Formats: sequence, structure tokens, C-alpha cells
Amino acid sequence: MERVCGWKYTTEMSVYNYSAPLLSGEEISLSKWRGQVLLIVNTASHCGFTPQYAGLQRLHEKLEPQGFTVLGFPCSQFLNQEFGAESEITRFCRENFGVTFPMFSRLKVNGRRAHPLFRHLKREKRGALGTTFITWNFTKFLVDRNGVPVARYAPKVRPEELEKPIRTLL
Repeated sequence: MERVCGWKYTTEMSVYNYSAPLLSGEEISLSKWRGQVLLIVNTASHCGFTPQYAGLQRLHEKLEPQGFTVLGFPCSQFLNQEFGAESEITRFCRENFGVTFPMFSRLKVNGRRAHPLFRHLKREKRGALGTTFITWNFTKFLVDRNGVPVARYAPKVRPEELEKPIRTLL
């Protein structure tokens, strides 16, 4: 296991090899969700796509009993649309959208200091025209029960549109 920019990771194909701190500060391995279908999303509280939190929460509640979890990763790389402290992000998500799915500490998804999890996701599932760059908040990565990224969805794809592909993996 290597440490890059303070984050632990290995070079294997599974997302279970990565860890990150939750908004509470607790470092947690994604292996906690081993065997579940995951939707990993880079989020922001002050973005035009922020209302997608509600759809993500509905998906999480509806499909969690079958082994599905949404994991939210706040990011301020896009016009600084996630600028509050961790406690403010937690409060905002809970009060405005009833978010109960795991939310992690703010991180970078692009550039030299991108979190290794997002480097892995972008390598495995490229965006439009084969790019690895994440273009905006609420880019979504669907991960199968083996921890392998199987699809990438643009920010404009609403969470409700993902129920069928998620159910296919459940």
C-alpha cells in the first residue's frame, strides 16, 4: 500500500483498496462496502446539480436493502462550489436533502493532487471522447459487487435514470 498526498491506496483494480476520511474525520476503507454495488459521486453543495442529492438519497433508500450504497465525495475544484467546513457540508446535506448515505471529506478529483480513488475510477472508465478529466460536479461511477467500475455517467444524468443499470448489477 502506498501513500500519495496523504491518501492510502494500492494499484489493484478494485475500489476496495482505497480509503478516505468521512466528513466526521474517521478514515475508512471502501472495503467496508465489499460485495455491494456502489455509486461513487463527486458532489458540491452550491452547484446547479446539487438537487441531485435528493435523487441519490431516494436511490440509496430504495436499493440499500438489496446491497446498494451511494458514496458522496465533496469537491471544490469546479468554481469552488463546495466551500463550507465538513460540519457545514454535513448539516447542509442532512437538512436540505435528508442525506443518510456516507459522505467523505472534501477532496480533489483532477490534477496532480487528485485522490487516488478518482485517479483509478477515471483510468478505468473514461468520459466523453476518451478523456480521463472529470468535467464537473456530480459525475457518477457505478461499481459492481467486486469493486470494479463498470460505468461512468455525466453530471446531467439524473440519479433516477440509473435505477435500471443499478438493478442489473444487484
